[in-house]
Amino acid sequence: MSYAGVEMASLAQTLRPPNGSRWLWEWLNDELAPYPGRALLVARMVTSATLVMIISMTFRLPYAPYAALFALNVSRESLEETRRAVRMIVVGFLLAGAYLVVGSMLVLGDPLLRFLWIVTSLFLIFYGISATRNFAAWTRFGYMVVITVPLWDRQITAQAKVDGVLWAVGMLTMATVISLLLEIGYAAFRRGDDLMDPITERLAYVEELLRSYADARSVGMTTHANLTRLVMFGTSRLRALLARSNRGAQYVQEMGALVALAGRLVDLAANLPRLSGTVSDADREQIAKVANRIAAIRDDLTKGLVRRTRQNSEAAEASPNLALFGEIERTVSLIADVFSSSELVTTFDQRAQHEGSHSSDLAISRLVDTEHLKFGLRGCVAASLCYMIYTALSWSEISTSVTTCYLTVLTTIGDSRQKQVLRIGGAVIGGLLIGMGAQILILPHIDSISAFTVLFIAVTSTAAWVATSSPRLSYLGVQGAFAFFLINLSDFKEQTSLAVARDRVVGILLGLLVMWLLFDQLWSAPAGVEMKKTFVAALRSLAQLAREPVSKDVRTAIEHSYSLRESINAQFDKVRSLADGVLFEFGPSRGRDLDLRGHVLQWQPEFRTLFVMRIASWKYRSQVPGFDFPDSIRTRQAAYDEQSARVLESMAARIEGNGPGAKSLLEGAQALLNRTIGEVQAAEARGLPANRAQSFITLLRSIDELTASLFAEIAVTFRE
Repeated sequence: MSYAGVEMASLAQTLRPPNGSRWLWEWLNDELAPYPGRALLVARMVTSATLVMIISMTFRLPYAPYAALFALNVSRESLEETRRAVRMIVVGFLLAGAYLVVGSMLVLGDPLLRFLWIVTSLFLIFYGISATRNFAAWTRFGYMVVITVPLWDRQITAQAKVDGVLWAVGMLTMATVISLLLEIGYAAFRRGDDLMDPITERLAYVEELLRSYADARSVGMTTHANLTRLVMFGTSRLRALLARSNRGAQYVQEMGALVALAGRLVDLAANLPRLSGTVSDADREQIAKVANRIAAIRDDLTKGLVRRTRQNSEAAEASPNLALFGEIERTVSLIADVFSSSELVTTFDQRAQHEGSHSSDLAISRLVDTEHLKFGLRGCVAASLCYMIYTALSWSEISTSVTTCYLTVLTTIGDSRQKQVLRIGGAVIGGLLIGMGAQILILPHIDSISAFTVLFIAVTSTAAWVATSSPRLSYLGVQGAFAFFLINLSDFKEQTSLAVARDRVVGILLGLLVMWLLFDQLWSAPAGVEMKKTFVAALRSLAQLAREPVSKDVRTAIEHSYSLRESINAQFDKVRSLADGVLFEFGPSRGRDLDLRGHVLQWQPEFRTLFVMRIASWKYRSQVPGFDFPDSIRTRQAAYDEQSARVLESMAARIEGNGPGAKSLLEGAQALLNRTIGEVQAAEARGLPANRAQSFITLLRSIDELTASLFAEIAVTFRE
């Protein structure tokens, strides 16, 4: 890849903070700038929270701050996702209510037994966060348990404690249902796809930029600003939406590769104007061809169609005046390659079906993983220490320390610190500055719910706008809103004491301190180390997929394939998440980790594309109907796939630093590929359908070209 170094250096320069406070204001401007649909999303969030607030304050209902928060924070990525989220939230709340009521019946009479029950519950919560596949329901279950823990230590009757749990379940369920009803009403007037629309939007901006070069026009400020915004915004929301969708495995894997490639295309396009010089007529002609290819892909995606044939266009040598254009052209070709391996010309909706019944087997294997046990112990120790501290001090108002542990406990130091910093920032802004400021300056002059509603809408709108930023900032808005809610919705009267805000912040600080002292040190997992480890594991899993199926039993082969495919997909998702966490880690290895992060983010879209191609190759090896070939071809393919798998393992070893990958492996793979293609062509001459033969040859060549390219890049990056 001729200009890979230039590409990554430019992108790093774009995201690197300049001197002084100028960077902060530019970053905030990018994060808080309007984008299509943002104002409408904020309006729906604020409307839900306001309705919950009015009902709670009018009828003096408990747990109003938590209900308003959930109304604000329910998923609105799509109506289908909102329905699923609400369903899982309600299930989680109901299970938590039943668990708490039954548990209280058994332990309330014995303080020691109650303490053991709370500690055990905290362990189960954190263990479940790591091990469960139904993340939405379990996190709501855990949240309900955490926020009601202080209730069991209060000196009130058992009936009052049970009533408190039931009120918590009822209030949070009511808030989520209100949000769902609003989303149903909104969806009735809206047309579009919540996953596909952002992807086609990204492609449209890149196409517009390229057409500016092709037509010899200056790049519009709006186009460049939108591309820069999308770089900052990233693809995490799209990845989260895809991960939580109930679509089939084929859809998730292909769309995962598409999302990664679209994100990389935006990164390249945003940096193109900074590295561009004079454009020749030949350059403009080639740029126009690539823009037309993007337009065709975007049109196909809008219609929900998959292009069956691969678009093989000869790639021109990239002009030195357009250093990143060669990378853009290659990325566009990879997008076409993702879908060239699809077995049918069909719509996404038709392919979005559940595939197999392997999920239960995968869930069982997850539950016995020792990493989940370690995660549960780390979270339990931190939260239990906070519980013991505020109980010993008889200061239940700082029980937010336990909630802080729960909300910030993630799998790596970098990710946890990111959320911890945003949480304390939100508490300070929403609690000390806005909450206490309103108590001192505004609330003494308010004597009606209508006037308070105006204040509530103003504060919540600001918080919701921040919450709809990229993941680098969004959690700040959520926590700022919650701090304000907790101060002003806990009692049905004007707050005359500043102790509520003080206790809120003290509890958060305690939770953060315990997390830094215990969770980050006990079996700590720095994001940079985990990112490298997970990426290497993904390459080895991909090599294993290349060898599949190894079992001759069809059922066993299919189940193992599904298990392996889900594992690879999860590993790629985890690598991207860990890469975000690297930005929040410091120390002597930071520079090396950031450099590796840049390379991994560059390679991952291409490995995702290779992953999708390998899924198609598996169908030929497994003799799926429509993909069956003579045994002679299958034998040749198996030999090539074995050699190609060794190349992938060599890449993994090179990244680990265990030795260089042997170039002879690549040469051997090329020789075996030529023999396989020769066997296919001979079979075609004997009557093998031409379309099937050519599709197979195109697939193998695409796999080999991409594998060789990645091999070369990794060899250069990790040279001895």
